[in-house]
This record gives sequence, structure tokens and C-alpha cells, in this order.
Amino acid sequence: MATLAERFPENAPTACPGTDSDKAGKTDACEGCPNQQICSTAPKGPDPDIEKIKENMTHIKHKVLVMSGKGGVGKSTITSQISLALANTGHNVGVVDLDLCGPSIPKLLGAPPNMPVHQSTEGWTPVYVLDNLSVISMPFLLDAEDTAVIWRGSKKTGMIKQFLRDVDWDELDVLLVDTPPGTSDEHIGAAQLIPDISGVILVTTPQEVSLLDVRKMATFCRKVKLPIMGVVENMSGFVCPGCTKASIIFPSTTGGAARLCEELEIPYIGRIPLDPRVGKACDMGGVCIVDKFPETVSGQAFQSLVTHLSDFLKISTG
Repeated sequence: MATLAERFPENAPTACPGTDSDKAGKTDACEGCPNQQICSTAPKGPDPDIEKIKENMTHIKHKVLVMSGKGGVGKSTITSQISLALANTGHNVGVVDLDLCGPSIPKLLGAPPNMPVHQSTEGWTPVYVLDNLSVISMPFLLDAEDTAVIWRGSKKTGMIKQFLRDVDWDELDVLLVDTPPGTSDEHIGAAQLIPDISGVILVTTPQEVSLLDVRKMATFCRKVKLPIMGVVENMSGFVCPGCTKASIIFPSTTGGAARLCEELEIPYIGRIPLDPRVGKACDMGGVCIVDKFPETVSGQAFQSLVTHLSDFLKISTG
């Protein structure tokens, strides 16, 4: 179902009949509207791609979105680490990278950015970084690693549909969807197109400037009826690998994610500290912190996150 903003564009006249109306672009009120031609020629009725996407995802048990609203808080890092940890415990995992303009998932999972996506009669074959871990992302479709994706909303929506409709996923236990900052085309598209979303993991850092955007994302999730699995506070403190002394790099002035969860009555998953080993693992690509550094604070924090997710989805952790 179209949202209010989609049915009545921001620059529409007061008497706009709505973009999904049979009279769209044809009434007296439409004269002079910049959207008149688009409205009069656009197809009406339910989006036929919704049923195609639903059919394509019938073999996926759980779909989990990773969101924030804020950029640079570590959504892609958390998505990649969850996927690696779940795959290493025997689950079949897929990752959809909806950050079309600034994708990081291929690098974080250790997949060459120019790895081709093969097409068959069954659709696009995702790139496999492990036998049971596959991913689809924009870099696999570009000619060069430094190619910029400069797209408006409609083209983004078309690519999101292709990722969801045309990729030939195997039977998956979990499909993780990494999203860009904001509450825009990619997020609306995911919420409206992906059937039976299991839940959303929200990611923040301790500062209020990040928490403000996460509050907006929580509001977005509630408006589109997406269940919030919990909030992760990333970059929360720094534990020196040498002396193990803890330091606060980004102090919280309002209580951080824990306080936010109390206010919004949503689960608080926990804290993940800054750790040079995590940064190095991300640059190397394909390194699972839970397996590589199980005794560290970071390793235990990621394990706690994976356990929380597994308990929520009622799947085993190995």
C-alpha cells in the first residue's frame, strides 16, 4: 500500500487526487503540476514486483534488517560480523547490501569488488564468500572499483527490486540486509518489498548526535510496523589490547543506548568497544571476530550480539 507521501507528492496541488487514483494527472487540479505527466502515465494498482519478490524469498526463513539513521556508526561491520559468525556455526546466510552508493560489504566479507554476478535462467547468482555465505552488492555490477553510483530515487528503487526479485538465493536460514544512513528510498523499499521481516537491529554510537537519528529510525520502524529486535551501542569505550585498561573515547551525555532503550521501551542488546583488531579485521576482510579473538572484550560482545539474534529468531548458535 502506498504511503501518504507517495500518494500525494510534496509539491502537489491541494486538490491532488493521489498518484494511485485513476484520475491522477487528468483533473483540473493537475494542470500545471510538475508531476502531471508522470502521474497520468504511471501504472496503477498493486506493484506486480511484490508478489514476484515474495515468491523468490519463499526459501528464506528469516529476514533481518540492520539500520541506524546515522552514517559511520558501524552498520556494515556489524552486518558482516553477524553473517560470518552465523555461517561459521553452520547456518546458510545471505547478505543484501542496500547501500548502493557507498557499499562496504564486499570488502568486509573479503569478496573481490570486481567479482562478476553470473546470470542464468534462474536469475542472478550471488557471490559466495563461503560455501554457506552469499552476498549481492553494487560493486559486483560495476566496471571499476572507483566508479561512483550517481542515481536518483527511482533508479535506486529499481535496483533494490532486482536485488530482491532476481537474485537466485539458495535455501537460507537468515538473510541480513545492510542499509545506508537515513530513512529514505532504500529503507522504504526494503520495508514495503521484503515479505515477513523478522526484525530490525538498530546501531548507534554513545553520542547524542547519533542517538537523535536512531530515535528517528525507531519511529520509522514503528510507523511501517517493523519489529525492533534491539539496539547495539558500537564504539562504546576503548579497551587497550596491551594493558586491557578501559577508556571512554566518545562520552555519552544522555545515558547512551541503554537510556534510549528505556525511554523507547525496546531491547538493549549491549556495547561493542573500539578495538584496533576489529579495524584490522575489517581491512583484511572475511575475518570473524568471534572465532579469531574469542577471549577479547570485542569477541565476547559480538558473540553476545549473535546470541541475542539467535534467541530472537529461535535458531541454534552451534
